[in-house]
Amino acid sequence: MKMKAIVCTKYGGPNVLQMQTVEKPVPTENDLLIKIHASTATTAGLSGRTGKPMVARLFSGLTKPKNNILGIEFSGEVADVGKNVTSFNVGDIVFGMTGATTPGAYGEYNCVPQDAALLLKPDQMNFEQAAAIVEGGITAVNFLKNKANIQKEQKVLIYGASGSVGTAAVQIAKHYGAEVTGVCSGVNVEMVHSIGADHVIDYTQEDFTKNGETYDIIFDTVGKRSYGQCKNSLEPNGIYLDAGNAATFLAMFWTSLFSEKKAIMSASYVRSATEIKKDLIEVKKIIEAGHLHAVIDRCYPLDETAEAHRYVEKGRKKGNVVIQLA
Repeated sequence: MKMKAIVCTKYGGPNVLQMQTVEKPVPTENDLLIKIHASTATTAGLSGRTGKPMVARLFSGLTKPKNNILGIEFSGEVADVGKNVTSFNVGDIVFGMTGATTPGAYGEYNCVPQDAALLLKPDQMNFEQAAAIVEGGITAVNFLKNKANIQKEQKVLIYGASGSVGTAAVQIAKHYGAEVTGVCSGVNVEMVHSIGADHVIDYTQEDFTKNGETYDIIFDTVGKRSYGQCKNSLEPNGIYLDAGNAATFLAMFWTSLFSEKKAIMSASYVRSATEIKKDLIEVKKIIEAGHLHAVIDRCYPLDETAEAHRYVEKGRKKGNVVIQLA
């Protein structure tokens, strides 16, 4: 049996993504075969195609992608199950992720283990919304809840509040009862207010590190600011969270030894499926409480995945970019 998929055989620009007809995967005894309805094009996910930063190749392949079909986040329908599968049934509507080192959601079908970070899709969301919320939801819960132990009435600043992680982080921080300040460009100020931010700063007009305000948590969702730049804007026991700047590892080490203020970086996807699934369960609870909605900028059909990547690379997306497969 054959299927359509976007295939990436070498690192490079969006043009290396090519639509091809390939063999449809067959589930092993512990696998689910998922008919993919929607996937995503994310800023972090671009590294699977570009091979940058170089450290990413430790996971994606040293000289070329070791998995030719990219795509991590998805929603879809269980089309078949292996003989040992007990967690899901054929026909179940699901959402989740393949695993950071085992992508494959840019194909009409993909096999994932039954113990993957996978749940029944929330009824409140369609396929596009469910795929879109995975990256931001899991990352925001991991940083805000697991790493910072966010508390009610804390002051939280979300830098990059209009992106896929940022839009989820604003809503999740509000769900936990925080007073939330979002930082974004002027064109996105109204949108960030609309998803629940109490205050929004246009970074083109104001530098939050120089306005005298202090926060219990500063979450840089895009890796654009450093701990050194932000530490004076932290409360005495404040926490700086960084989702995208490897240089923070040094600050993380130093603050763990010498400072009441802490710098924390974490690769949310480079964890066990069991750990990630716990966060996905929390994400689903927040969705079902009515406190988390997917922000979708654009949707592209599968054969325009390269165009989706080009758009994401511009760095101006609002929320999420979705790839539609069905």
